[in-house]
Amino acid sequence: MLAIVCCHAASAAAVAKDKEQEGTKIDSGSFGVFQQGKRVGTETFSIYQTSDGSIINSEFKTDNTSSPAIQTSAMVLTRNGDVKRYEWKEVSPGSADSVVIPNDDFLTQKWRTGPQDKQHEKPYLMPLSTSILDDYFFIHREVLAWKFLAMACSKQDKGLVQCPPRQRTPFAILNPHEQSSAAMNAESLGREKVTLKNGQLQELNKLELKNDSGTWLLWLDDQWKVIRISVVGEDTEVDRD
Repeated sequence: MLAIVCCHAASAAAVAKDKEQEGTKIDSGSFGVFQQGKRVGTETFSIYQTSDGSIINSEFKTDNTSSPAIQTSAMVLTRNGDVKRYEWKEVSPGSADSVVIPNDDFLTQKWRTGPQDKQHEKPYLMPLSTSILDDYFFIHREVLAWKFLAMACSKQDKGLVQCPPRQRTPFAILNPHEQSSAAMNAESLGREKVTLKNGQLQELNKLELKNDSGTWLLWLDDQWKVIRISVVGEDTEVDRD
Protein backbone atom coordinates (compact mmCIF):
# COMPACT_ATOMS: atom_id res chain seq x y z
CA MET A 1 0.00 0.00 0.00
CA LEU A 2 2.98 2.29 0.51
CA ALA A 3 3.85 1.88 -3.18
CA ILE A 4 1.81 4.54 -4.98
CA VAL A 5 2.25 3.42 -8.57
CA CYS A 6 0.33 3.25 -11.84
CA CYS A 7 0.29 2.21 -15.49
CA HIS A 8 0.65 3.61 -19.00
CA ALA A 9 -2.54 4.94 -20.62
CA ALA A 10 -3.24 6.32 -24.08
CA SER A 11 -6.75 7.09 -22.93
CA ALA A 12 -6.92 7.14 -19.13
CA ALA A 13 -10.59 6.30 -18.74
CA ALA A 14 -10.56 3.31 -21.13
CA VAL A 15 -7.12 1.87 -20.46
CA ALA A 16 -7.31 2.36 -16.70
CA LYS A 17 -10.55 0.40 -16.66
CA ASP A 18 -8.95 -2.46 -18.62
CA LYS A 19 -5.88 -2.45 -16.39
CA GLU A 20 -8.07 -2.74 -13.28
CA GLN A 21 -8.93 -6.28 -14.35
CA GLU A 22 -5.23 -7.16 -14.40
CA GLY A 23 -4.38 -5.66 -11.03
CA THR A 24 -5.00 -6.17 -7.33
CA LYS A 25 -7.65 -4.09 -5.64
CA ILE A 26 -6.00 -2.01 -2.91
CA ASP A 27 -9.03 0.01 -1.83
CA SER A 28 -12.55 0.71 -3.03
CA GLY A 29 -15.80 2.05 -1.66
CA SER A 30 -17.51 5.39 -1.26
CA PHE A 31 -17.31 8.58 0.77
CA GLY A 32 -20.31 10.57 1.93
CA VAL A 33 -19.77 14.34 1.77
CA PHE A 34 -21.55 16.35 4.48
CA GLN A 35 -21.97 20.10 4.89
CA GLN A 36 -23.49 21.38 8.14
CA GLY A 37 -24.42 17.77 8.90
CA LYS A 38 -26.41 17.28 5.67
CA ARG A 39 -25.27 14.84 3.01
CA VAL A 40 -24.65 16.72 -0.23
CA GLY A 41 -22.63 14.28 -2.34
CA THR A 42 -21.10 10.83 -2.77
CA GLU A 43 -17.71 9.87 -4.16
CA THR A 44 -17.32 6.28 -5.39
CA PHE A 45 -13.69 5.21 -5.90
CA SER A 46 -11.30 2.35 -6.57
CA ILE A 47 -7.54 1.91 -6.36
CA TYR A 48 -5.86 -0.96 -8.21
CA GLN A 49 -2.21 -1.95 -8.20
CA THR A 50 -0.87 -3.58 -11.34
CA SER A 51 2.54 -4.85 -12.40
CA ASP A 52 3.17 -1.33 -13.72
CA GLY A 53 1.77 0.59 -10.77
CA SER A 54 -1.63 1.73 -9.48
CA ILE A 55 -4.80 3.23 -10.92
CA ILE A 56 -7.15 5.58 -9.09
CA ASN A 57 -10.66 5.98 -10.55
CA SER A 58 -13.41 8.06 -8.99
CA GLU A 59 -16.90 9.43 -9.59
CA PHE A 60 -18.45 12.30 -7.65
CA LYS A 61 -22.22 12.74 -7.67
CA THR A 62 -24.33 15.31 -5.84
CA ASP A 63 -27.17 14.03 -3.64
CA ASN A 64 -30.73 15.17 -3.01
CA THR A 65 -31.45 16.51 -6.48
CA SER A 66 -33.48 15.30 -9.47
CA SER A 67 -30.65 16.17 -11.86
CA PRO A 68 -27.38 15.44 -10.03
CA ALA A 69 -24.05 16.88 -11.05
CA ILE A 70 -21.66 14.07 -12.00
CA GLN A 71 -17.90 14.24 -12.49
CA THR A 72 -15.36 11.48 -13.07
CA SER A 73 -11.59 11.27 -12.75
CA ALA A 74 -8.92 8.73 -13.68
CA MET A 75 -5.40 9.09 -12.32
CA VAL A 76 -2.50 7.07 -13.72
CA LEU A 77 0.88 7.13 -11.98
CA THR A 78 4.25 5.49 -12.63
CA ARG A 79 5.81 2.94 -10.26
CA ASN A 80 7.49 5.65 -8.20
CA GLY A 81 4.34 7.77 -7.97
CA ASP A 82 5.00 10.22 -10.80
CA VAL A 83 2.06 11.54 -12.82
CA LYS A 84 1.61 9.59 -16.05
CA ARG A 85 -1.84 10.99 -16.86
CA TYR A 86 -4.76 12.57 -15.04
CA GLU A 87 -8.12 12.96 -16.73
CA TRP A 88 -11.25 14.71 -15.45
CA LYS A 89 -14.68 14.87 -17.11
CA GLU A 90 -17.92 16.64 -16.31
CA VAL A 91 -20.70 14.21 -17.22
CA SER A 92 -23.69 16.24 -16.02
CA PRO A 93 -25.13 18.85 -16.21
CA GLY A 94 -22.47 20.21 -18.58
CA SER A 95 -19.81 18.61 -20.76
CA ALA A 96 -16.26 19.65 -19.98
CA ASP A 97 -12.93 17.83 -19.80
CA SER A 98 -9.37 18.30 -18.66
CA VAL A 99 -6.18 16.27 -18.88
CA VAL A 100 -2.79 16.63 -17.17
CA ILE A 101 0.14 14.92 -18.87
CA PRO A 102 3.95 15.06 -18.71
CA ASN A 103 5.79 17.40 -21.01
CA ASP A 104 9.42 16.36 -20.72
CA ASP A 105 10.23 16.84 -17.00
CA PHE A 106 7.23 19.06 -16.24
CA LEU A 107 3.42 18.95 -16.46
CA THR A 108 0.95 20.41 -18.94
CA GLN A 109 -2.81 20.78 -18.57
CA LYS A 110 -5.21 20.83 -21.52
CA TRP A 111 -8.93 21.53 -21.06
CA ARG A 112 -12.23 22.54 -22.64
CA THR A 113 -15.19 24.06 -20.82
CA GLY A 114 -17.72 22.64 -23.30
CA PRO A 115 -18.03 20.68 -26.57
CA GLN A 116 -17.89 23.87 -28.62
CA ASP A 117 -14.98 25.37 -26.71
CA LYS A 118 -11.49 25.37 -28.16
CA GLN A 119 -8.80 23.50 -26.26
CA HIS A 120 -6.82 25.57 -23.80
CA GLU A 121 -3.35 24.68 -22.60
CA LYS A 122 -1.28 25.68 -19.58
CA PRO A 123 2.24 24.52 -18.66
CA TYR A 124 3.36 24.10 -15.05
CA LEU A 125 6.99 24.16 -13.95
CA MET A 126 6.13 21.34 -11.57
CA PRO A 127 7.99 17.99 -11.33
CA LEU A 128 6.31 14.76 -12.40
CA SER A 129 6.28 13.75 -8.72
CA THR A 130 3.65 16.45 -8.08
CA SER A 131 0.53 15.17 -6.31
CA ILE A 132 -2.86 15.77 -7.94
CA LEU A 133 -5.38 17.10 -5.40
CA ASP A 134 -8.45 17.96 -7.44
CA ASP A 135 -11.73 19.39 -6.18
CA TYR A 136 -14.47 16.86 -5.28
CA PHE A 137 -12.17 13.81 -5.35
CA PHE A 138 -11.26 13.05 -1.75
CA ILE A 139 -9.54 9.76 -2.54
CA HIS A 140 -6.66 11.89 -3.86
CA ARG A 141 -5.98 12.83 -0.21
CA GLU A 142 -5.58 9.16 0.62
CA VAL A 143 -3.03 8.77 -2.17
CA LEU A 144 -1.07 11.73 -0.78
CA ALA A 145 -1.26 10.21 2.71
CA TRP A 146 0.29 7.00 1.35
CA LYS A 147 3.09 9.01 -0.23
CA PHE A 148 3.69 10.64 3.15
CA LEU A 149 3.84 7.22 4.81
CA ALA A 150 6.37 5.99 2.26
CA MET A 151 8.57 9.04 2.76
CA ALA A 152 8.34 9.74 6.48
CA CYS A 153 7.00 6.66 8.29
CA SER A 154 9.40 3.79 7.68
CA LYS A 155 9.69 2.66 11.31
CA GLN A 156 7.43 -0.27 12.23
CA ASP A 157 6.32 -1.60 15.61
CA LYS A 158 4.59 -5.02 15.74
CA GLY A 159 3.78 -4.74 12.04
CA LEU A 160 2.22 -1.27 12.33
CA VAL A 161 3.64 1.76 10.56
CA GLN A 162 4.90 4.39 12.98
CA CYS A 163 5.10 8.06 11.95
CA PRO A 164 7.39 10.52 13.74
CA PRO A 165 5.24 13.16 15.48
CA ARG A 166 5.36 16.80 14.48
CA GLN A 167 7.56 16.24 11.46
CA ARG A 168 6.36 18.17 8.45
CA THR A 169 6.96 16.72 5.01
CA PRO A 170 6.53 19.07 2.01
CA PHE A 171 4.79 18.09 -1.22
CA ALA A 172 4.15 19.86 -4.52
CA ILE A 173 0.44 19.73 -5.42
CA LEU A 174 -1.64 20.60 -8.47
CA ASN A 175 -5.37 21.39 -8.50
CA PRO A 176 -6.54 21.03 -12.13
CA HIS A 177 -10.02 22.48 -11.43
CA GLU A 178 -8.48 25.69 -10.13
CA GLN A 179 -5.55 25.51 -12.58
CA SER A 180 -3.25 26.25 -9.67
CA SER A 181 -0.16 24.72 -8.12
CA ALA A 182 1.16 25.10 -4.59
CA ALA A 183 3.18 23.54 -1.80
CA MET A 184 1.56 21.52 0.98
CA ASN A 185 2.89 20.09 4.23
CA ALA A 186 1.82 16.72 5.64
CA GLU A 187 2.26 15.98 9.33
CA SER A 188 1.37 13.11 11.66
CA LEU A 189 -0.69 14.11 14.70
CA GLY A 190 -0.54 10.69 16.36
CA ARG A 191 -3.62 8.64 17.21
CA GLU A 192 -7.05 9.79 18.28
CA LYS A 193 -10.34 8.16 19.28
CA VAL A 194 -13.15 9.19 16.94
CA THR A 195 -16.89 8.53 17.08
CA LEU A 196 -18.00 7.43 13.62
CA LYS A 197 -21.36 8.05 11.95
CA ASN A 198 -22.59 4.63 13.09
CA GLY A 199 -21.85 5.55 16.70
CA GLN A 200 -18.80 3.28 16.93
CA LEU A 201 -15.76 4.61 18.80
CA GLN A 202 -12.52 3.81 16.95
CA GLU A 203 -8.90 4.78 17.49
CA LEU A 204 -7.45 6.13 14.23
CA ASN A 205 -4.24 7.62 12.87
CA LYS A 206 -4.51 11.38 12.39
CA LEU A 207 -2.74 13.37 9.67
CA GLU A 208 -2.79 17.07 8.84
CA LEU A 209 -2.48 18.45 5.30
CA LYS A 210 -1.87 22.19 5.38
CA ASN A 211 -0.96 25.09 3.12
CA ASP A 212 -1.93 28.74 2.60
CA SER A 213 -5.30 27.71 1.14
CA GLY A 214 -6.45 25.78 4.20
CA THR A 215 -6.10 22.80 6.49
CA TRP A 216 -7.38 19.24 5.99
CA LEU A 217 -7.49 16.71 8.81
CA LEU A 218 -7.45 13.01 7.88
CA TRP A 219 -8.22 10.04 10.10
CA LEU A 220 -6.99 6.67 8.79
CA ASP A 221 -7.36 3.13 10.12
CA ASP A 222 -4.45 0.76 10.73
CA GLN A 223 -4.53 -0.29 7.07
CA TRP A 224 -4.06 3.42 6.30
CA LYS A 225 -7.37 3.80 4.55
CA VAL A 226 -9.12 7.13 5.03
CA ILE A 227 -12.11 6.86 7.35
CA ARG A 228 -12.85 10.55 7.81
CA ILE A 229 -11.73 13.91 6.39
CA SER A 230 -12.52 17.31 7.85
CA VAL A 231 -11.98 20.67 6.16
CA VAL A 232 -11.07 23.02 9.00
CA GLY A 233 -13.22 26.14 9.19
CA GLU A 234 -15.65 25.10 6.43
CA ASP A 235 -18.06 22.77 8.30
CA THR A 236 -17.37 20.13 5.66
CA GLU A 237 -16.84 16.50 6.64
CA VAL A 238 -16.22 13.39 4.55
CA ASP A 239 -16.96 9.92 5.95
CA ARG A 240 -16.33 6.48 4.49
CA ASP A 241 -19.65 4.68 3.97
